[in-house]
Amino acid sequence: MGDGLCLPARIPSFPPMLSDRPYMRDDYPRNGTSAVTWLISAIVATVVLQYVFLRVFNGNSSFERMLMLTTESIRSGKIWTLFTYSFLHSTGNLLHVVGNLLGLYFLGRALQPVLGARRLMWLYSGAVVTGGILWVATHWDGAGAAIGASAGVLGLLVVFACLYPNRPMTFLLFFVLPVTLKPKHVAIGLLAFELLGFLFYEIMGAVSPFGSSIAYSAHLGGMLAGWLFFRYVHEANWSFVSARRDIEPPAWLRKTPKSAPPPVYQVDVTRREDLRAEVDRILDKINSEGFGALTADEKRLLDEARDLLSRR
Repeated sequence: MGDGLCLPARIPSFPPMLSDRPYMRDDYPRNGTSAVTWLISAIVATVVLQYVFLRVFNGNSSFERMLMLTTESIRSGKIWTLFTYSFLHSTGNLLHVVGNLLGLYFLGRALQPVLGARRLMWLYSGAVVTGGILWVATHWDGAGAAIGASAGVLGLLVVFACLYPNRPMTFLLFFVLPVTLKPKHVAIGLLAFELLGFLFYEIMGAVSPFGSSIAYSAHLGGMLAGWLFFRYVHEANWSFVSARRDIEPPAWLRKTPKSAPPPVYQVDVTRREDLRAEVDRILDKINSEGFGALTADEKRLLDEARDLLSRR
């Protein structure tokens, strides 16, 4: 035996250090908080502060007055209320905030992978501000206040309906009965509802049977902003006339073009190739449409061809 160093036949492997694992390194990609999560968190935090001021400070509404949208706030230079009113919600109706949060969650989760976080935030903000401007213009000489994220949610809904007009959407009516509708039908139905409420109740100063606090004008502004975003930002279509019709008139309004009469031609039965070709065409027609679809000339030609081919 020599004096050389004796090495083991197999060097044991040791598990990697914790710092060597990819998810522990600083350059490992991590998913950041989505824009939808930030919006929902901001709304929830604002509603919690509303309840704190209501319960703890004996109904002191200074916090709400700082954020809610009124004509007085705009006259006094509180321009930020055109956006911040969307974070406030009714403290007497929990469904107000729950409905908006559910709509923001489901619509935002579907739109963010398509639009990206930045465009989604611009879409929501633009819908809220446009709704606020239209509400202020409608109530410039009146009183009242606008709160709620409905304008932003309806803006998201319009974009979703433009992107996926025929994708089925299932709603729980009264949280019990499932109802499946197409997004385009939901958007059109809500547009009609908001427009009728705007014309017959909000402008006229009448009390709506669905509630006196519904800001139809703000909702319409949000839907308008959603359509403008889809048309001029997402699709970048600046033409005044759309290349395709998104909404077609019903079938009973569309004129049916008169079909041109079929060409009149005669088959040369003296040529065997032409006769066989015409017989094959007639047989294909019988196979696809039935014998009753044949014209009188086709039936006559079929009888003549049978006699001619049998004699030959």
